[in-house]
Amino acid sequence: MRRVAPILLMALASCGPVSPQKAADICEHRARAATGPTGAIGVGVSSGGKVGGAVEVGVTSDYIYGRDPYEVYDSCVRQMSGQGPIRPLNLAP
Repeated sequence: MRRVAPILLMALASCGPVSPQKAADICEHRARAATGPTGAIGVGVSSGGKVGGAVEVGVTSDYIYGRDPYEVYDSCVRQMSGQGPIRPLNLAP
């Protein structure tokens, strides 16, 4: 669900300008993805002793092309809201 929400928000945002706050939230996620590959590992054990696992890795084109996360954030906010960022980029998780 965490991956679906930003995608849905970006799809809705393509319909017209969004608020600077919403644009900053969406674009902050995109800028974080530009810093490197993302991923998750899940492991589960059932009462029958069976073990299941999943590995998920994501790489964005911004990361592949070596774009600066701060530039990604700035251009994304400008494109989505029609104005500059209202807050600085926070890359902390």
